[in-house]
Amino acid sequence: MFAWITSNFWTIVICAVLIGIVAAIIISMVRKKKQGKSVVCNCGNCKNCAMHGSCHKQ
Repeated sequence: MFAWITSNFWTIVICAVLIGIVAAIIISMVRKKKQGKSVVCNCGNCKNCAMHGSCHKQ
């Protein structure tokens, strides 16, 4: 078992880093959604944005 871990060490490290990045993105999206902010729109000028009808319901 130890030989397998040592031979695949960098694969394990890269997978752990990628999982951490994906988790951070998902957590950020959930926090924005709970604050009432749009997850889709970050343009700052929503009236000229192509997505303004879908991310800001009236």
